Amino acid sequence: MASLATERAIGGAVLAAVREALADADARFSLFRPDSELSRIARGSLALADASAPLREAYLEATVWRSRTDGAFTAHRPDGLLDLSGVVKARAMRHAVRVLEGETEGGWVLGVGGDLVWSAGGPPDALGIVDPAARDRMLTALRPTPGRRALATSGSAERGNHIWTRADLPRSPYLQVSVVADDIVTADVLATAIVAGGERTLDEICAREDVDVLTVDRDGSLRATPGIRSAIERAAAA
Repeated sequence: MASLATERAIGGAVLAAVREALADADARFSLFRPDSELSRIARGSLALADASAPLREAYLEATVWRSRTDGAFTAHRPDGLLDLSGVVKARAMRHAVRVLEGETEGGWVLGVGGDLVWSAGGPPDALGIVDPAARDRMLTALRPTPGRRALATSGSAERGNHIWTRADLPRSPYLQVSVVADDIVTADVLATAIVAGGERTLDEICAREDVDVLTVDRDGSLRATPGIRSAIERAAAA
C-alpha cells in the first residue's frame, strides 16, 4: 500500500502516474501472480534473456548489489529461484520520485510498505521507525540531515522470516535494520543486506557506504551510527 503526503495538493494525473509505476512493478515482478514475467521465468516458460528490458535491468542491478555487499544481498533464494523483490519496490519508488520531481512543487513524502522517500527540500520534522517488539508503537523518531532522501527498514518482525542468508555466514543477530541514505534503492538494499549478513556486513557497509544505520538485536539492544544519533537528536529538538 502506497501513501503520499504533500504540503500542497498534487494533481490527479501525477498521482495516477505514481500509482501506475507501482502497479506495473507488481504486475511484472510478483511471484504471487501466475501471469507475471517473474512467475513465468520461475516455471521455465520464459527465459531471462527473453524477458522485458525492465526485468533484465532489475536483475542486473540486483547482481551489482550482490557483488557490492559480498553476497549478503542476492536475487536468488536458497533453492535457486530468482526473486527480485529485494530491488523491485525501491526501483518503483525511484521511478515514482522522478514523476513527482518533474510534475510537482513543494514538499512531499512517499511511503510504500514502510519505506519512505521525500522531496529534495528535506523530510518533515520527524520520521518514525516502528518498534519491532510492538508494531503499534514507535521505536524512535529521527530527522535526517539535508541531502538524505530515503529511509528503509528491513527485518522479520512484521513479515516473518522472509530474508534468506548465505549458508557460510553465521546467524544474524538483527531483528530489524533501518538505513538512511541519499536514495531509496541504496537504503532498501543495504537494510536487507545487513539483516542477512549480520555484524560483519554491518561493519563492511559502514566502512564503505555513505549511510546511517540503526539496528535492533534479537535481544532488544540497539546499535546506532553517529548519523542516526544526530538525526534522533534533531527530531527531539524540532
